[in-house]
Amino acid sequence: MGAMLLNHLSRPNARQYGVEIQGEAVVQGEHTLYFIAEAGDENRLREFMQAFQEVGSLDVYPASTCARVVAGGGCATPMPMSGSAPAIDPADACQQAMEAGLVVQRAHPLNCETPIPALIGGAAVPNAHFYVRNHFQIPNLDPSVFRLEVGGLVERELSLSVDDLHNLPSQTLTVTLECAGNGRALFEPPIEGEKWNLGAVSTAEWTGVPLMEVLDRAGVRPSGREVLFRGADGGTVAGHSGPVCFERSLRLDQCRDADLLLAYAMNGEPLPLQHGYPLRLVVPDWYAVASVKWLTGIELLDRPFRGHYQHDKYWYEWERDGEPVREPATLQRVRALITEPAPEHQTPRGDVAIRGVAWSGAAAIDRVEVSVGGGGWQQARLVGERRRHSWQPWELIISVLEPGMLTVQARATDLAGRTQPERAEWNRLGYGNNAIHQVEVRIL
Repeated sequence: MGAMLLNHLSRPNARQYGVEIQGEAVVQGEHTLYFIAEAGDENRLREFMQAFQEVGSLDVYPASTCARVVAGGGCATPMPMSGSAPAIDPADACQQAMEAGLVVQRAHPLNCETPIPALIGGAAVPNAHFYVRNHFQIPNLDPSVFRLEVGGLVERELSLSVDDLHNLPSQTLTVTLECAGNGRALFEPPIEGEKWNLGAVSTAEWTGVPLMEVLDRAGVRPSGREVLFRGADGGTVAGHSGPVCFERSLRLDQCRDADLLLAYAMNGEPLPLQHGYPLRLVVPDWYAVASVKWLTGIELLDRPFRGHYQHDKYWYEWERDGEPVREPATLQRVRALITEPAPEHQTPRGDVAIRGVAWSGAAAIDRVEVSVGGGGWQQARLVGERRRHSWQPWELIISVLEPGMLTVQARATDLAGRTQPERAEWNRLGYGNNAIHQVEVRIL
C-alpha cells in the first residue's frame, strides 16, 4: 500500500490529474504525510486525493500558495544568491534528493543526510545516496567554458580547462567525508545551525589530479605560505554587508600531502552537480568543509586567510575559566557508527549481528569495542585491511537469549590512541560530536 501511494504521489502521475506537487514531508515520529499541491480545478484535486482518503484520515486546507514554496523557505523568502554562476532550480534539486531517498534537513540551500541503512556493508556510498551539504544555491557550471584559475604568488599563472585537467596525471583514492556538524542535533542544550543527526557522512572513490601536480606547474614563489581555494557558490551571510564566496585555505605545507586531489570523478562517474561538478578539492581526513566544491580558483598567499568560512565558522568555541577558547575544526574526530541493527529494530533471540563503520582523521582505526546491555566492552572484528582515509567496516556476533529491549553501544579507538568519549564536549557552534553511538534493539 505504501508503494502504491508513493507511485500515486509521483510528479508524472499527479500531472495526469492536473495537479502539481510543490513539496512533501513526513514529520519524524508521526505517521502523517504533508504536501503542498497546486491545481486549477478543485474537483480534479479531490479526485487525486481520493487514494489517500481510502487509507486514512485526510485534511485539505485551501491556501494561496506559491510555486516552490518548500524549496524557497516560504512565499516571502527571497532566493539566496548563488555567487557568480547560474544555479540549478532548488525545487528540482530537492525533488531529486527526496526521490533518491536522502533525508532532507533543509530544502534551500539543499542539505541532506545519508540514511543509515544505506551505509550497511561499509563500501563506497552510491553517488545518489551520498550526503549533501551546501551553504548557498548549487552552481550550474558550463564545462565547455570552465577554467580553473591559478594565481597569486606563483611563477606562472595557469588557466586550466576540463580537458587540461583530464590530461594531467591522475590518481584514485577512497575517502570518507564528514560534515563537522554531524551529530549537532544530539548536543544538549540545543545548538543553532543545521540539525544533523548522524547521516552527514559518506565514503566515495574519488579520481582527480594531485594538487601538488598543479602547484608545481605554477611554481610557488618563496613568499607563498598559504593556498586559498575559491568555489563558484556564494551569497549573503549574517554580519557581512556584501555577498561572499565560499572560500577556504590550507597552509602550503599541508598542501604538500600527496593525497590531496582536484577531483573530477566520483565512484567512476563525473562529479554530480550537487557534489561540485566539474571540479572539487578533496582533502582526506579533514572535515569536509576543507573539500571546496565547484572549485574555480586557487591563489597563493603570503599571510593567513581570514574569510567568513575560515575565520568566523568551523571553530570549536568553549568558555573555560571565564575566558573564550577557540580551536579550528580540522581533522575528523574518531567515531564508530552502528549501521545494523537499526534503532528499534526487532530481531529474534539467538545470534544477533552488530555491524558498523568507524573512521578517524588522525590515524587508521585500531579497534572497535561493543557494549551490550550495559555490560563490559567486547572487541569487534575489523573487516578487511586497515584503511587510512576511509571508514573501516567492523562486526560482532553476540548471543541473546532473553526477550526485551537491549542497549547496544559502540566506540572506536584509532592508532593515535584517540578514543570516543561517553559524551562529547558541548561547543557553541556544535562541531565534532563524536559521542559513543548507542541504539536500542527489541529482542523477541
